[in-house]
Amino acid sequence: MAEKTRILIIDDESAIRNVLQLSFPAEVFEFAEAATGNEGVAKAAEFHPNLVILDLGLPDMNGIEVLKSLRKWTEVPVVVLTIEDSERTKVALLDAGADDYLTKPFGVPELQARIRVCLRHRNSMEATPLFKSGNLEVDLNRRHVMIDQRVIKLTVKEYELLSLLIRSAGKVVPQAQLLAGIWGEASIEQSHYLRIYIAQLRKRLETNPSHPVHILTEPGVGYRII
Repeated sequence: MAEKTRILIIDDESAIRNVLQLSFPAEVFEFAEAATGNEGVAKAAEFHPNLVILDLGLPDMNGIEVLKSLRKWTEVPVVVLTIEDSERTKVALLDAGADDYLTKPFGVPELQARIRVCLRHRNSMEATPLFKSGNLEVDLNRRHVMIDQRVIKLTVKEYELLSLLIRSAGKVVPQAQLLAGIWGEASIEQSHYLRIYIAQLRKRLETNPSHPVHILTEPGVGYRII
């Protein structure tokens, strides 16, 4: 019998915890709950979840503090739920180590899709440095990029950008992080660099660059590859 996927829900609203648990098949998923941040951190150490769903507004501590505490000892994927929709909050969550976030109110199907992406990419990158998504295949060891089994030639900077996105596959990577990683800290305000290279990558990798399916934009925050 296949081992169940363990999900820890850290949220002070019991109604949300119940809805989330009822939205996933019990034969595939196993859940643990926590109503406070301190309880959530302790439960994570005990339960060893495959993924954490974390509410940003908790009664005893801010969700970002919980996230930072978790990141001291685990790289478990964390999806944050928040009522705040500001770019500053989103960037702060990503900088603290969130894998993804959803703004309340949200649809359960969207949350399920985000969770599937987080789990799929985490499992894939743990098993092999080979990234596959639809018709895109990238071998990070060989620096080999293919679309529909056809080798695609990239410039050094294009490959560096693609590689950074892939190493955080499924996650939104902030613009500043991408700029610093490729062009250095002095370039974090030069967002036009990023727009140019993202556009070039989409021309090479997307069937329709105007409607990308691989490299997605999170307005005002950054980019993610799925």
